[in-house]
Amino acid sequence: MSSLHVRTSLLPIARAEERLQLALDAGAVAGTWFWDVAQDRFTGDRRFAQCFSLDPDMLDKGVPLADVVQSIHPEDEPEVQRKVREALARGGPYRAEYRVRQPGGGYRWIEANGAVTLGEDGRAASFPGVLVDIETRKQAEIRQGALLALGDRLRGLDDAQDIVTAASGICGRTVGVMRAGYATIDTAQEHADVTRDWNRDAGAHSVAGRYRFAHFGSFIEDLRRGEVVAIPDVAQDPRTAGQVEQLWHLRIRALLNVPLMRDGALAGLFLLHDDAPHAWTSDDIAFVRGVADRTWSAVATAQAVAELRAVNGALEREVQARTADRNRLWNLSNDLMLVARFDGEILAANPAWERVLGWTEPALVGRRLFDLVHPDDLAHTRAGTQLLAADSGAPVIENRCLHQDGSYRWISWSASPGDGLIVAAGRDVSQVRAQAESLRRAEEQLRQSQKMEAVGQLTGGIAHDFNNLLAAIGASLQVLQTRLDAGRTEGAARYITLGQESVRRAAALTHRLLAFSRRQTLDPKPVDVRRLVDGMEELIRRTVGPTVALAVVGDAALWPSRIDASQLENSLLNLCINARDAMQPAGGRLTIESTNVRLDAQAAHDCNVPPGDYLSLCVTDTGCGMAPEVAARAFDPFFTTKPLGQGTGLGLSMVYGFARQSGGDLRIRSEVGAGTTLCMLLPRHAGPLEEAQGPVAPPALQPGEGETVLVVEDEPTLRMLLTEMLQELDYRVLVAEDGPAALRRLDAAGRIDLLVTDVGLPGGLNGRQVADAARTRRPGLQVLFITGYAENAVVGNGQLERGMAVITKPFDMAALTAKVRAMVEG
Repeated sequence: MSSLHVRTSLLPIARAEERLQLALDAGAVAGTWFWDVAQDRFTGDRRFAQCFSLDPDMLDKGVPLADVVQSIHPEDEPEVQRKVREALARGGPYRAEYRVRQPGGGYRWIEANGAVTLGEDGRAASFPGVLVDIETRKQAEIRQGALLALGDRLRGLDDAQDIVTAASGICGRTVGVMRAGYATIDTAQEHADVTRDWNRDAGAHSVAGRYRFAHFGSFIEDLRRGEVVAIPDVAQDPRTAGQVEQLWHLRIRALLNVPLMRDGALAGLFLLHDDAPHAWTSDDIAFVRGVADRTWSAVATAQAVAELRAVNGALEREVQARTADRNRLWNLSNDLMLVARFDGEILAANPAWERVLGWTEPALVGRRLFDLVHPDDLAHTRAGTQLLAADSGAPVIENRCLHQDGSYRWISWSASPGDGLIVAAGRDVSQVRAQAESLRRAEEQLRQSQKMEAVGQLTGGIAHDFNNLLAAIGASLQVLQTRLDAGRTEGAARYITLGQESVRRAAALTHRLLAFSRRQTLDPKPVDVRRLVDGMEELIRRTVGPTVALAVVGDAALWPSRIDASQLENSLLNLCINARDAMQPAGGRLTIESTNVRLDAQAAHDCNVPPGDYLSLCVTDTGCGMAPEVAARAFDPFFTTKPLGQGTGLGLSMVYGFARQSGGDLRIRSEVGAGTTLCMLLPRHAGPLEEAQGPVAPPALQPGEGETVLVVEDEPTLRMLLTEMLQELDYRVLVAEDGPAALRRLDAAGRIDLLVTDVGLPGGLNGRQVADAARTRRPGLQVLFITGYAENAVVGNGQLERGMAVITKPFDMAALTAKVRAMVEG
């Protein structure tokens, strides 16, 4: 053999010796060996014997290689044998990593480094080498690989149970334990639910199920604090010493539990069990925690995905169900449905169109809805569409739509905008409108019938009273005439007074009729209602008589009201007289009570008035009361419970008309045998009182100072009397018998201080029209209306304009002249 060949074959041996020296210096050598290949005699030091679980004395003497190989892990032995054969065949260095069985039954990773020396015949002669302990490095590589494999495995799983099973298996195999698993903890942290576990031995006992923490030792408290629990031997740890038999029953000799926390509370647990004592290393704990964290995160993600999938599934089912409901509604509804653009182009129409109007969907799609609308209804239909386009509401539109046969049907539409389109539903209301028209005609006929009945009752009641009053007036005038013809003037004033009293009573009856018709003219002013009631107390006391005890109570800070004071006096007196009559003949107690009330929306709705502040003026008696069916008709015109000839049935109707026209209401509460309460609600006046109210003395005739008054009256006698009376009082009087004549006077005359005009005039112009024309010619002209009735159209729904006043026929001349004087001065 040449020297070059020798040097070349010695180089690998030198390198192996160098590596051996480094290993010895590092203190990582697990043993050395020498194998005489030709003799198949394998020797090694005591460390080698311990590493391979061999008898050190036998190994020192030498054993066959086959005895040594038996300690190599069966999975690694074929590769080791292959590398040995290669080294023997070529000579030189040898290196292999494999697991060897330990005395405790486990395996340990080592690295074998050696060199084969060839003999002169080219065959292997000797094979020395050294073992290096690589357990720590190898375990780190294995665990890192296991974590990578776990990540790859979990990425393909979306079921929480599959994730737990995969993680448990990888963790258990890597750490080398009997069992690995995952548990969830209940919110009370008293129970653990193990859903699945991995077991090393096929057919081994599973611990899946529910467990109570109290049965497994005090280490549960450590877990609740978030601490890892590692117990190498349950029989030796004080935390489990009391539960050894129970743990052994589950084949648990050693355990490692890693807590999984959520919001500071124990929510899950990753567990490892071994059926033999196990010395848990920090590497074990770190690896298991890594697996637990990845598993916890993957389970949470899987649960979130599962919940989202469930929600999406529920939503999809809900959408499908609603879509099916919508389709059924679309197809089965008898109401017209459509989807259209704002310009009216129809995009979709349901089958009801064909059933109701004869149009099929193909005939409608692409057509403009406005083409089907009656020409008279186009304007408000387009206006409603514009409101929808501006998103200014969802109007209800009624119009006539064209039927396929050329006729029209009334359709009531409800529509709303959505996604730039109109979605509308329409109902055929042709029959409803026809029925409403029939009902309107029937109600009109009923009103006519009731009107005729009322006229008959009026003839029997009011005409009777007027005849009595006219008889008294006529008799007074006839007696007066007889005495004057005889030249006797003594006692004339008595008959004049009787006639005037009858006139006043007739005027009061007229006011009742006007109030009944809701058409009397009011002269509203701010009124101190409490003072007015107090001022009437003595009059009411005399009226009701000594058998009735009168009590007047009320709020000292009663609000004022803007009303007609005289009408309020009449109404209050009327209520008191009715109360007195209800307590006859025995008498009783009558209470007048006034209070402030504030009506909210519901209370105002019940009273049919706007919400706000009101005065309540109530009259309560202790009379016989009324049954509900009688109280329900109490405000009806001509309805009375009094004997024939003792009442017209207009009293409460007049009070009700006054209250409603004043912006309030009249309410009644009554019970048979328990009396009756009638309450007037009057709106509060927020401004100041203009003047105090109190009893007013009868006015005297008020003289003028040469002012000019234009009198317009079509009744010659009254026109003459008005003219003479005003002239007697120093007024300059211009006269006109109708509207056109009055306008001529207004155009021709100079100064005019007051226009006095009847409301009902011939010649084509009524009194109000004359007044308007006069004010156009003479702005600010004072106007006094004289009327036996007061049309709402003339005086503006019962409220007079500034600078206008009214006096009703018949009237007292002193009252007329006082009104004239006040207006010419104002």
